[in-house]
Amino acid sequence: MSKRKVIYDFGSNNGDDLPYYLLKADFVVAVEANPVLTDKIKARFAGEIAGGRLAVENCVLSDVPGTDKVPFYVHKKNHVLSTFPRPSAETVDQYQQIELHPRTPSNIVEQHGDPYYIKVDIEHFDAQILRELFAASVKPPYISAEIHHAEVFGILVAEPAYQSFKLVDGRSVNVKYANHTIETLSGPATYPFPFHSAGPFGDDIEGPWLNADDMFRALCKSGLGWKDIHARRDDTPLIST
Repeated sequence: MSKRKVIYDFGSNNGDDLPYYLLKADFVVAVEANPVLTDKIKARFAGEIAGGRLAVENCVLSDVPGTDKVPFYVHKKNHVLSTFPRPSAETVDQYQQIELHPRTPSNIVEQHGDPYYIKVDIEHFDAQILRELFAASVKPPYISAEIHHAEVFGILVAEPAYQSFKLVDGRSVNVKYANHTIETLSGPATYPFPFHSAGPFGDDIEGPWLNADDMFRALCKSGLGWKDIHARRDDTPLIST
């Protein structure tokens, strides 16, 4: 009997990535700090929650364990800009401060089971999440993180478990992958990725897997920003092109 596939959506926002993940996995864990958005996810996916295919966690993802509530900053006009790190003095007035209990990503994984894929999209906190996961020996077959900062790439390439990389451009996901063939639990299917979704992962992403050197060159050419870097566990390094 094959092991069940579990996907973790760290930074679920409004849940637009969840329909895709539910096609790819037996069980999905959505983690979102904004309580308004988690309530919307619970209403939107009530059937999947009742059927035991989706769990929703409303908490702040932190790289250190704790029991006391911590501040989280919800952007008043654009919820995708909400952040755990305190905003700058120049912009803090654009946010509403709330308080939530923190959890580490590895603690959530311990609760729900070994991951098949982890998506990390935590505003200004992706690097810390990756470090916490790897320090806890959580190294799934597939993992991705938003790459606004080169530090994220450095953390991934420094982890020996990951030798293969791909890049997804967030701005063009809904165009490039408008009617894209993906592999689901029940076979191939066509899926329309919406605007502002994270897009596909794994072999659903177009193009070859690149080694670290080739990915570095690709990033130098395209630049950082609204992009997700994807890594695949692979014990055999790819040959540089």
